[in-house]
Amino acid sequence: MKPNHSIRGKEPLRISAIDQLRDILIHESTDLMEKRTKDKPWKLKTPPNTSEYTMHVDEKDGTEVLVCTVGKTVLLYDIQCITDLHAMLKKHGDWMDLGGADEQKPVKAGTVEAWGRSEKNPVKGWYGLKKGLRGRFGVYLPPLMEALGLAELTHEPRNNRMRAK
Repeated sequence: MKPNHSIRGKEPLRISAIDQLRDILIHESTDLMEKRTKDKPWKLKTPPNTSEYTMHVDEKDGTEVLVCTVGKTVLLYDIQCITDLHAMLKKHGDWMDLGGADEQKPVKAGTVEAWGRSEKNPVKGWYGLKKGLRGRFGVYLPPLMEALGLAELTHEPRNNRMRAK
């Protein structure tokens, strides 16, 4: 595997973020890491618990990415989003609206979705990596954060929120 560099070809990922993420994903056990491959992904549900999808870690161009599969649609997210989102939520300190939206749709300011595509986040733009499918960050990442024990998430029919643990 090549050194950890941003998929966008910008600056190298912060090693501390990658190390933290590996600790979260692997939990110091190769058995747990095996369960997070394409063959054994995280099985998750959207915040209202209405739709199922999977996520796993894979490589694209020598860089680890999060692969989110919703039906036949495959979305890719910069793996750095997990540690960056957790740090942002910790700093925010309170519940934050998710605000999930497709890439082509406007987003409500101050939401997880808005942050996931903001020029003010650590990657200075989209965490989603597939043009046309870069949105929905506020839909698919929060349940993974909850499964990893990094966040609390509400599970209402609409207007869900999250906060860091």
